[in-house]
Amino acid sequence: MAPVANLPRDLALLALLAAVAIAVVAGGYRARTRRTFVSNVDRATYTALHTMALASSALRDGLSAWSAAAAAPHLRALLDTSALALTDDQGVALGWDGDANHHMEWLATSAFEVADSGRQQVLDQREMNCGRDGCPVRAVIACPLEVDGNVVGTLAVISHHDPRPGLVRATNEVARYVSTQLVLAELGESRARLAQAEVRALRAQISPHFVCNALTTISSFVRTDPEEARELLVEFAEYTRYSFRAAGEFTTLAEELTNIERYLILEKARFGDRLQVKLRIAPEVLPVVLPFLSLQPLVENAVRHGLTSKANGGTVSVIARDSGVDCVITVEDDGVGMDPARLRDQMDGSHLSGAHVGLGNVHDRLRTAFGDECGLVVETGPGAGTKVSLRVPKFSRGVRAAPVAPTPARAS
Repeated sequence: MAPVANLPRDLALLALLAAVAIAVVAGGYRARTRRTFVSNVDRATYTALHTMALASSALRDGLSAWSAAAAAPHLRALLDTSALALTDDQGVALGWDGDANHHMEWLATSAFEVADSGRQQVLDQREMNCGRDGCPVRAVIACPLEVDGNVVGTLAVISHHDPRPGLVRATNEVARYVSTQLVLAELGESRARLAQAEVRALRAQISPHFVCNALTTISSFVRTDPEEARELLVEFAEYTRYSFRAAGEFTTLAEELTNIERYLILEKARFGDRLQVKLRIAPEVLPVVLPFLSLQPLVENAVRHGLTSKANGGTVSVIARDSGVDCVITVEDDGVGMDPARLRDQMDGSHLSGAHVGLGNVHDRLRTAFGDECGLVVETGPGAGTKVSLRVPKFSRGVRAAPVAPTPARAS
């Protein structure tokens, strides 16, 4: 142990070593920083882009109290201003970040006038008298937020500096950026509404034919085989329950196949031995997610258009196999087939009254969800049957199957 007399010298040595260590660490940090950002301009660019990304994640949900409150701090940091607010089209603040909220009245008035006129407004201190001595506020700048030419709200900033041209222009550019994010949010909502409308159109096209035939078939068994009629009625109830469910745009291959089996049970009861069914499904692709009601129309078309016009009936085959990152599904029948030119015409989106409207609907929804390469491929010809193929990625970012309520237990 060192003598007490040497303690100050030892402390000095430790302090020197600590200083050297701190210098080495700081030097390494500066070196890493220099390697990451070549200049201050690079650092500022990165910071601005990162801040914009943080704001956009909230704004992609549209303009609301929640999104405005979440985005306001990031937009304020982007402009480096004293306070920032996002308002609705009536000038009512949805989100606020910063100080000087005693100027909210001026901001609300300015925002309302901007929403009404659609033009940017700048107020300097001479136009605002809050009655507070030494108030640091020097300017309020408000800009419109537009979606499809309509003002949906405003972005307003409070500054402790005079309204310099640079800040005015920057505020206008940030407002344009926010407007762009709101347009993207509106497009996302429109896409969801379109998908829902397409599913409703598909249900309207499929249901009348099948419902009528299924009920007629079930009624024919009521007298001759009541137990069979009961079983078919249960299958019909589960089929319609799934087909008309309100949950989600996507489902799993397993759920879609389960409902297809219900459909084929009902059609087998109708056609008897005239309808033969072959299912070959790889177990590993059962969890694959695909658009709701995307396979069912293919099978229904195979039965309706492939076999009902064929005297001796035929076979419908459904095959799902693993193909690397994709799942490949084919629905094939050995029925009457059709002219390929006629099929192309009926699958065109402008011919929604065609007999194969279900195929066109499924084709468009697959391409919207997964890209153009994932649409339907149809091989057919008069007297040659029809084969419909599709390729679905086993994993796709942002595509999730909606949870399905459990099926009620059947009464014994």
